[in-house]
Amino acid sequence: MYIESNIHDQRPGSIEVICGSMFSGKTEELIRRVKRAQIARQNIIIFKPTIDIRYSREDVVSHNRTAIQAIPVEHSRLILRMGKDAEVIAIDEAQFFDDGIVDVCNALANMGKRVIVAGLDMDYLGKPFGPMPNLLSIADEVTKTRAICMRCGRLASFSYRIAENDQQVLLGEKSEYMPLCRTCYQELTEMQKNRKQ
Repeated sequence: MYIESNIHDQRPGSIEVICGSMFSGKTEELIRRVKRAQIARQNIIIFKPTIDIRYSREDVVSHNRTAIQAIPVEHSRLILRMGKDAEVIAIDEAQFFDDGIVDVCNALANMGKRVIVAGLDMDYLGKPFGPMPNLLSIADEVTKTRAICMRCGRLASFSYRIAENDQQVLLGEKSEYMPLCRTCYQELTEMQKNRKQ
């Protein structure tokens, strides 16, 4: 028996994840999508983790200094509460959020919202970073951005840490990190291990 449903009457929700290494243009792409939604006069809200104060406390800022106003939040549940009236919800630096960000993004998309998420897919050790693997698995669309290897000029997917620090989270810029291709990343990581022995 066929039962009619009004599920198709509401705006279709979606989750778009933009991921990649440092300096690959993730935030730039998030800002570009948000600006296009602004041109379409959509109701937009942008969030960032309170931990990210590299360029600004209240703006999402790309490495080339393109900026857009955002709301810094401590916990993902605040995004659900504050984003429920928007049509488009953008979230930058998602790797720094708690694991609840996955359920928040799902809930918003199920409410018919367009959710745009950007974040590092791997940490400096080349391991999946925070909630990003789970966000990638529930995404309707994934865009993997690539940087340029600062050692050989090939496409880069890894964020190599120059700074001497073993913490997983170390906010930084070009003095702390450089993007590398897989080969250069493996070579420099091996050299670093040998120096420590």
